[in-house]
Amino acid sequence: MEELDRSRAFAKDVKRIVVKVGTAVVTGKGGRLALGRLGALCEQLAELNSDGFEVILVSSGAVGLGRQRLRYRQLVNSSFADLQKPQTELDGKACAGVGQSSLMAYYETMFDQLDVTAAQLLVNDSSFRDKEFRKQLNETVKSMLDLRVIPIFNENDAISTRRAPYQDSSGIFWDNDSLAALLALELKADLLILLSDVEGLYTGPPSDPDSKLIHTFIKEKHQDEITFGDKSRLGRGGMTAKVKAAVNAAYAGIPVIITSGYAAENIDKVLRGLRVGTLFHQDARLWAPITDSTARDMAVAARESSRKLQALSSEDRKQILYSIADALEANEKTIRAENEIDVTTAQEAGLEESLVARLVMTPAKISSLAASVRKLADMEDPIGRVLKKTEVADGLVLEKTSSPLGVLLIVFESRPDALVQIASLAIRSGNGLLLKGGKEARRSNAILHKVITDAIPETVGGKLIGLVTSREEIPDLLKLDDVIDLVIPRGSNQLVSQIKNTTKIPVLGHADGICHVYVDKACNVDMAKRIVSDAKLDYPAACNAMETLLVHKDLEQNAVLNELIFALQSNGVTLYGGPKASKILNLPEARSFNHEYCSKACTVEVVEDVYGAIDHIHRHGSAHTDCIVTEDPEVAELFLRQVDSAAVFHNASTRFSDGFRFGLGAEVGISTGRIHARGPVGVEGLLTTRWIMRGKGQVVDGDNGITYTHQDIPIQT
Repeated sequence: MEELDRSRAFAKDVKRIVVKVGTAVVTGKGGRLALGRLGALCEQLAELNSDGFEVILVSSGAVGLGRQRLRYRQLVNSSFADLQKPQTELDGKACAGVGQSSLMAYYETMFDQLDVTAAQLLVNDSSFRDKEFRKQLNETVKSMLDLRVIPIFNENDAISTRRAPYQDSSGIFWDNDSLAALLALELKADLLILLSDVEGLYTGPPSDPDSKLIHTFIKEKHQDEITFGDKSRLGRGGMTAKVKAAVNAAYAGIPVIITSGYAAENIDKVLRGLRVGTLFHQDARLWAPITDSTARDMAVAARESSRKLQALSSEDRKQILYSIADALEANEKTIRAENEIDVTTAQEAGLEESLVARLVMTPAKISSLAASVRKLADMEDPIGRVLKKTEVADGLVLEKTSSPLGVLLIVFESRPDALVQIASLAIRSGNGLLLKGGKEARRSNAILHKVITDAIPETVGGKLIGLVTSREEIPDLLKLDDVIDLVIPRGSNQLVSQIKNTTKIPVLGHADGICHVYVDKACNVDMAKRIVSDAKLDYPAACNAMETLLVHKDLEQNAVLNELIFALQSNGVTLYGGPKASKILNLPEARSFNHEYCSKACTVEVVEDVYGAIDHIHRHGSAHTDCIVTEDPEVAELFLRQVDSAAVFHNASTRFSDGFRFGLGAEVGISTGRIHARGPVGVEGLLTTRWIMRGKGQVVDGDNGITYTHQDIPIQT
């Protein structure tokens, strides 16, 4: 089954289509009309016409058809003696004249059966040099399309002034492929489809088993890599002519698809955005890497660029972040356009509402991202800070300083805003970065990556931040423990475990976000309702959203439990109960306490007291963020001391567990581990330390000639 291709989402806006059908599609063996293929093609064009599309057909095949008919006539009129003589090549112009009328007669017959009117338009290269001709051409075609007529174009080879119709490629157009491209531009078409006898453009001759179909043609990558086979067996062009015509049209703003005319449904598939054939588009370079870098090449390039970044002054590094913030705002429309395609595709694919919600890039979110990048830029420079200063001996001073980790590999979920946060943190901390986002956000990630890397000065280089586009590259990257210094997977426990089990690189794990709110018997009821509602409803898909509500048993008797339940249900939250709560509240029982809903749903359970709440959190939580709502300071302190989670709150929503809200500028993720960094990981979590010693010629010499003082020296701020 064909894959829905997000790079082809332009198809939903198509109104006017130019379809070019090649000689190899129109004719079969011996040059006869391929009646079955042509019939299926006419049916598809007639259906498009009735659906309101404006269809313009450019048809080859007249010369091949004429040659077949003239050969037959020549055979009938020849004596046996004539047939013994060498046969001369038939005049191409005569073949064109004879074949054109036969070809058009077929189209008229077929379209008449489908209740569609067709019109023949024969043009010559010289005609397009005349402005009045081009004006009249537009007016005539517009009139025909308004009347639901399908114009059928062909070059008038019979009276062409070309010296050799099959070799001469001079002029404004030189074959029906280039004519189709010219007409698409002249008539302002929304799409050009070139139908061939193969599936599309291959890396080599289609007959070569090593050749691969190119789904998206990138001029900068493919123009020097493709090996073309022979030209068309019947027409004058072949794939070389199609590619040349497609490139000219695409880079002038007309999307082009080269695909097989042998499959009658291919035009419909193209218009549905399915991945068939080869796409030519002026923005293709945004959707795929121009060069095929290996995993090691990307990692090494990121490390080299990070060293250049570290060599810049603090002010220059800060300016890069300002430039990125400005670029995000300046490119808001482009970012949103690409993001909307991802969102639409996700919805059409039936993704869960919570996952779709994570994808959306609103103007407010883009503005908030720009603000967070600027805030990060305004923070104290984290690189090279002196953390500790010691006099080791007289005249021998040792400094412990902050330093970038090196190169980070971050695998993150389908949240394109995470790419901006992670990239800005990497730049602020002086690290190189490799990113792999979710496939659902492919276009959003690509445009955000381009906007950010374009804002990085050439003195550092855009390779500072590499975007990994294929899941298949991840295993190779995880082997590079000599080049990559830290892996941060943002996703499920399964993802974190899988990565930990397949790499020697240190992994900073961000596990599930099973966050709890415990409402104690000594709570302020109004405060409790506000906190519980915010923790669940502010952003249900977030990892710091409440997934389980724990309530003290005494709150059942004074109706506070019912008030909390009503506050959630009245806002559309689906509730599931633990063994106790399900009986008390008549709720469906939760299948597991260890479940992250990421949606407007949560689990409710009744506990004996604060100790019961703490025990429940330790057994079923993910050590992410947990909260107590109480006015009893002793109970609050007990909860804060004993709950072993990365973030523990008193009378505050779990939604505050966020790098930006903590004042970290942004976060690369939330770590639930205990080594290196814990909780929201900001700039400091992406740093390590270095030791710098300054002396005056001291040597160890068996420790005989030196007196150690080991005195702390105050750090000047």
